[in-house]
Amino acid sequence: MKRSSPWRKLAEAEDAVNRAVAATRVGRYFKLEARKSSFTKELRAGAATFLTMAYIISVNAAILTDSGGPCTVSDCTPVVVGNSTAVPGPECTVGSNPGYEQCLGRTKSDLIVATAVAAMAGSFAMGALANLPLGLAPGMGANAYFAYNMVGFHGSGSIPYSTALAGVMVEGIVFFILSAVGLRSKLARMIPRNIRLATAVGIGLFLAFTGLQAHQGIGLVGASPSTLVTLTACSEADPATGACLGGSMRSPTFWLGAVGFLITATCLARDVKGGMIYGIVFVTVVSWIRGTAVTVFPDTAAGNAGFDYFKKVVDFHTITTTAGRLSFGGLRHGNALLAVFTLLYVDVLATTGTMYSMAEYGGFTDGAGGGFDGEYRAFLVDAGSTVLSAALGSTTVTTYVESTAGIREGGRTGVTAITVAACFLASLFFGPVLTSVPPWAVGPSLVLVGAMMMRVAKDIEWADMKEAIPAFVTMALMPLTFSIANGIIAGLGVYIALHCYDWARIGYLKASKVLDERRNQVAASSAGEASGITATTATAPDEV
Repeated sequence: MKRSSPWRKLAEAEDAVNRAVAATRVGRYFKLEARKSSFTKELRAGAATFLTMAYIISVNAAILTDSGGPCTVSDCTPVVVGNSTAVPGPECTVGSNPGYEQCLGRTKSDLIVATAVAAMAGSFAMGALANLPLGLAPGMGANAYFAYNMVGFHGSGSIPYSTALAGVMVEGIVFFILSAVGLRSKLARMIPRNIRLATAVGIGLFLAFTGLQAHQGIGLVGASPSTLVTLTACSEADPATGACLGGSMRSPTFWLGAVGFLITATCLARDVKGGMIYGIVFVTVVSWIRGTAVTVFPDTAAGNAGFDYFKKVVDFHTITTTAGRLSFGGLRHGNALLAVFTLLYVDVLATTGTMYSMAEYGGFTDGAGGGFDGEYRAFLVDAGSTVLSAALGSTTVTTYVESTAGIREGGRTGVTAITVAACFLASLFFGPVLTSVPPWAVGPSLVLVGAMMMRVAKDIEWADMKEAIPAFVTMALMPLTFSIANGIIAGLGVYIALHCYDWARIGYLKASKVLDERRNQVAASSAGEASGITATTATAPDEV
């Protein structure tokens, strides 16, 4: 009798584990057999989903750190003037002030933990409560709007960081209430379809433009006094104007980032699992090498301190500066209320739409009504996760389209989402590594996320100008005004203006129809009364 091969024994052991788990109370709760799945298949699916969305840990932290977080001028190191020191001005937040840079470093470490915890809690709740294989994490688009539109680069915007976080929490609470009373899906359907599609495209362009800039990307484009933006990739730039001092396309970090872009793009084109993260890993590892032109640890005080922290590799960091930084008083101002409305709008469209599309992809929809198994709990989970995320210092949480990677691997139950949560939990212990990811490693992923969001542009009704023009205005103004809110408001305004005549005409025709029906009723009633009087007059002599 032939001995079984090791692979066969492993497969038999796996089958035995799957049968045992499926027969337990846990297996029945997650409906492993009913959804034609297995425990080990769910674990593999969860790992695949995590690999495709793990980039958000460093990317989200990097984007939100650009806002400056809780760092202010008071964190700047005093300026030495002669034999005395002077209190630095607001310009210290845009230079390389050691004190401010150290505050940004602490903030980034906090935000890495906040991102991982929000993703862990959201994914776990999605799996345990809604029994769906969907991974959750702070969403792209909303984080860029928070950092660059609400708070502004290093706090240069109109809304302080603490007020912006309060706005995110208020939006999350409102979103939770809308989900609880069943208005969420109805609101999503009220927005014109082409505006919804254009919003996704515009956010994609916004992210791509962000990834091409120097502060949070590869530095391919920069400011120009004559054309507003131009090709840069400078090896050295004027700190005041951003203009290249030694010619364009000479930045070593740009060329390294371009290689990372090609690696990630190739992986995505060939449908490699976890393709989004490979380019980031390659560029990051090369940038860790000291003594090179692309190192993230230059021979400076800040670079040496960063390298010393990086060498720890494993270190559990506790949030010290971003958690609980909420100030609700500033929400009374119009610009803060507009920001809350914009976040709510994006959440209603993007999060709800993504969840429906993931349910459709996984085959969870009921077919007739368009709903899906676990829908109500899933809506409550992602809205509640946003409230937690704001309390930690991060932005709105959303369902990730990268969940399709796990669904493609066979994930059909909440065990997949719980596996994703376990992976995010493990990432909390590698803060020194995750905080050392440079902007030129993150930038290519932002550009490629933007590229993937372009796919819905084909569904816009370009042949109908009343639909196409508002959609174009929406998507064009987001990157060109560097404001997601401006694009949404302008698109809706143009849509209403172009449809006013049609709505007025429809209203007039309906009113005319109602009036005609009432006239006919009155005429018929009058005719009936007249015939009755005539008949009475005609029969009166006979009665006599």
